[in-house]
Amino acid sequence: MPDLKVTADHLRRDAYLYVRQSTLRQVAENGESTQRQYALRDRAVAAGWPADRIHVIDCDLGKSGSSAMSRDGFQTLVSEVALTKAGIVMGLEVSRLARNSADWHRLLELCGQTRTLILDEDGIYDPTGFNDRLLLGLKGTMSEAELHFLKARMRGGQINKARRGELRIGAPVGLVYRPDGALDLDPDAEVQAAVRLVFATFDRLGSATRTVKYFLDHGILFPRRLRKGPQKGDVLWGSPRHARILQVLHNPRYAGAFVYGRSHGRPRPGGGVSQIKVEMAEWQVVMPDMYPGYIDWDRFKANQEKLTDNAQAYAIERRAGPVREGPGLLQGRVLCGLCGGRMSVQYSQEDGRSVPTYACRETATRRGGKVCQTVQGKVVDPAISALLVELMTPMTLEVSLAVQDEIETRRAETDALRRQHIERTRYDAELAQRRYMKVDPDNRLVADALEAEWNEKLRLHADVVEDYERRAPEEAAALDAEMRRRILDLAEQFPRIWNDPRVDVRERKRILRLLIADVTLIKADKITAHVRLSGGATRTLTLDRPLPIAQIRKFKPDLVAEVDRLLERHCDREIAEIFNARGLRTWDNSPYNLKKIAHIRSAYNLPSRRQRLLDQGMFTTEQVAARFDITPTTVHKWGRQGLITKCFSDNHNRGLWELPTDRTILKGRPGLHAYPARLAPITAPLAEQGAI
Repeated sequence: MPDLKVTADHLRRDAYLYVRQSTLRQVAENGESTQRQYALRDRAVAAGWPADRIHVIDCDLGKSGSSAMSRDGFQTLVSEVALTKAGIVMGLEVSRLARNSADWHRLLELCGQTRTLILDEDGIYDPTGFNDRLLLGLKGTMSEAELHFLKARMRGGQINKARRGELRIGAPVGLVYRPDGALDLDPDAEVQAAVRLVFATFDRLGSATRTVKYFLDHGILFPRRLRKGPQKGDVLWGSPRHARILQVLHNPRYAGAFVYGRSHGRPRPGGGVSQIKVEMAEWQVVMPDMYPGYIDWDRFKANQEKLTDNAQAYAIERRAGPVREGPGLLQGRVLCGLCGGRMSVQYSQEDGRSVPTYACRETATRRGGKVCQTVQGKVVDPAISALLVELMTPMTLEVSLAVQDEIETRRAETDALRRQHIERTRYDAELAQRRYMKVDPDNRLVADALEAEWNEKLRLHADVVEDYERRAPEEAAALDAEMRRRILDLAEQFPRIWNDPRVDVRERKRILRLLIADVTLIKADKITAHVRLSGGATRTLTLDRPLPIAQIRKFKPDLVAEVDRLLERHCDREIAEIFNARGLRTWDNSPYNLKKIAHIRSAYNLPSRRQRLLDQGMFTTEQVAARFDITPTTVHKWGRQGLITKCFSDNHNRGLWELPTDRTILKGRPGLHAYPARLAPITAPLAEQGAI
């Protein structure tokens, strides 16, 4: 009998049968369900639709109904309904059409607007009617809830197996499952060596990127295991990528630990699921030392802390980053006191060595502005080093006291537990005694058993007391020795290790990062360094700004005055020799020479030795020759005879002549009276002066 809800308008349109199974395994094994869905065509024929106008949409077989994004068949069905081509939509049950309420109600809304009927195994429904729409909405909600229950049961089973450490999860490369189901190291020695090399290289270099570069530079390949395909399980070798090395370093299974809950799925708006990583502290199941590993659990946790610290170099705040080459001691630990940004380090050459400079480029990089400030590391780094060495003595005492308190607390807790155990064994012995005393002596079977139990409890109590009395002094002595060793190591070794030139700069930076959280620099008239230690304490250093190079090269006033004084009696070359004999050096620690002395004279407008002699009334060779109408050779001959005195004025044995004041010294000398008429203009002034 035709259903009254089917009208002529519905029959003028086509009928659509939607067939779906959730997985390919269901398609292969649950054939009866598939046949039941195809059998709904007979229901459409009985309702009045001809067989050639019944369309079967079965391209979604083997696809989940939790989302409509990947179901092309469902999208086609929705399109046909929206275009008013469908008179009825058929599905064995609501779960076949959709397991998601949003998809189901969207289909209901379209069917209601286009007056399209919906048929399932229970009957025909008209979405335009309130009762049918209410019933279909409830069925959709129940279908979604059913999917939730199915997933909850499966996930509950997984979690229970995970809590026992029995959940089988795909093994990463380097680990394999044995035939008995236990996880073990890969028997391939080459695979083991490659995995071990990753951890050894990371420990040595401290960076995943540098580990990858090491592999690439040395041409070392890294294995990967195929997870699917005809060659599933085979190992392929290739050059490692940064993401691959990070996967190995972040995977706790290489530490021999069973871990569950490292990530969780989150549905994407466009369909699909995104895997969200979970913080290590929020992992659901963590069971260390479940099977053999390449590293231990403590080393794994240390690697995670190092990777987290390294990753901060690429975050928005660029908080730290791994230690790198270069003498910049505070690399990754410097804050700008003006804008609060992280300061980077750059290097320049000075006297053949690298000198660090801390620069804040946050404003220039992110806002197109200017560099906030630059601070030379050669001023800050030595001050921070001195501060660490200075503070280590009181810090050592505080740490040692904390260690001692911790040891005492731990020993007190252990002692309390042992005393409680002694008290429990004593109580058990007394309880056994009371039970024995209450038994009828004539009941020898029960009395003998209770007596044996009493003796066993007394023996156990005596053993516990003896063990406590034996262990307590030994443990206390061992703890005292440990405390003394810690104190000596911390107090005595740190300054020696820190100042040892053989210690690599990266190791020195790692030591500093353990002690100092950050250093905030402010450059004004002086450099202010606010040091925040790891424990929360703070120190403030005030440092002098380095002098500009022009001021460094500038000669000191007392040196200029000394040059001015020496020029009265010495030439440039002689002054340079005097300065070198005194041990004086220039700004770059080089000896003085005549060029440097000449530069001082020129820079400070000091009269030269020659000018000073001229100002004192001395004559040049040419002036003496012209005055006495003699040749220059005769002038030098007079100088060798001691008649006139030569005072050296420069660095080439050239000088000026000082004429004698004795008027008779030059009488009868050749060249002076041979030509009296010609010498009259010259000798007359000399005669007046008493020279002749």
